[in-house]
Amino acid sequence: MNTSILSKNIQDFITQNSGASISTLALQKNPFPEVDWILILNQIEAKSKAKEKLPTWFATANIIYPSKISLEQTSSEKTAAYKASLISGESLIDLTGGFGVDDYYFSKKFKAVAHCEINEDLSAIVKHNFEQLEVQNCTFYAEDSTTILNKLNQKWDWIYIDPSRRNDAKGKVFMLKDCLPNVPDLLDFYFEKSDSILIKTAPLLDISAGLSELKFVKNIHIIALENEVKELLFEIHNNYYGEITINTANISKDKTETFDFVLDNDPAFLSYSLPQKYLYEANSAIMKSGGFDEVSSSFKINKLHKHSHLYTSEELIDFPGRRFKVEKVISYNKNDMKNELQNKQANVTTRNFPETVENIRKKWKIKNGGNIYCFFTTDVKDNKIVLICSKITE
Repeated sequence: MNTSILSKNIQDFITQNSGASISTLALQKNPFPEVDWILILNQIEAKSKAKEKLPTWFATANIIYPSKISLEQTSSEKTAAYKASLISGESLIDLTGGFGVDDYYFSKKFKAVAHCEINEDLSAIVKHNFEQLEVQNCTFYAEDSTTILNKLNQKWDWIYIDPSRRNDAKGKVFMLKDCLPNVPDLLDFYFEKSDSILIKTAPLLDISAGLSELKFVKNIHIIALENEVKELLFEIHNNYYGEITINTANISKDKTETFDFVLDNDPAFLSYSLPQKYLYEANSAIMKSGGFDEVSSSFKINKLHKHSHLYTSEELIDFPGRRFKVEKVISYNKNDMKNELQNKQANVTTRNFPETVENIRKKWKIKNGGNIYCFFTTDVKDNKIVLICSKITE
């Protein structure tokens, strides 16, 4: 950890230039020749990125930022805060501490938090930053997490782990065994140290693949931020054999949409219909969950088709996703397309449709944007249709 950047003059310079063009600054002469110019520029770039993702760090004086990749891989504050709301207890050990954003929020829910990070420099940075953030119930260990678990030799209320994908796994189907630490191989060892484990994985991991590698899964949490899935969490409890619940959350500026269901339960209600007055598109967390029939059952709304994953109703309802009023439904044919959409401006979405958005735009010369929303899909009678809609914003 290079503490030379903590001098007041350099810190003031970093703050003053937050948001500035790094390429432009790089052409300037270093005003602090005693300190590496690249190091200062990296701090400016990192602080600029932290403004939205990590506002608490951004607003705190004398924060040291890590390498670019460490900052990119860290949780945002919003997802970390939501994650910390899911669990609580006396003690938690984070086996893959990284930049420590998750542990900052875990420290608000646990009496004691242990931050393990094999990178000594990053561990020192996080320790320094937590002092600036006035976190006093976190300890830091700069060693391999397995070594630390054996050395401390205690029982923890929770183990938290965010395994990273090995570089030699590129091009393969993503599995947990392709990550470091190898959680599936170490799971029995982890259960010697805690009965409750929370595993964070990349959003691209297939849920069924995760379930095939793990045991005793109780809950699966899917967290989206502004309708982009950011995290997939497997919550496992030693010797749990009951139902698995999938919990989805889409966090936005003014609200958090949640939808939960029990995996592999037959929906109590499921029906299909042709397009009605209103159209619904579930948020990305629900789409990732695969709970398409459960949405229809829970909200008592009709699916357009088994594979279209769009919903419709005559009465407008609250819904965890986007809502539209159906203005017109046309068949996907040359005459209807020429009359209604050719050379027009519209937002185009495809669901269960044989052509891509790019091909549709090119074929019918549809410009992107505007207030018209077009869903190219397949209806319950297997007809290719286009729903021309207006978005409901309230």
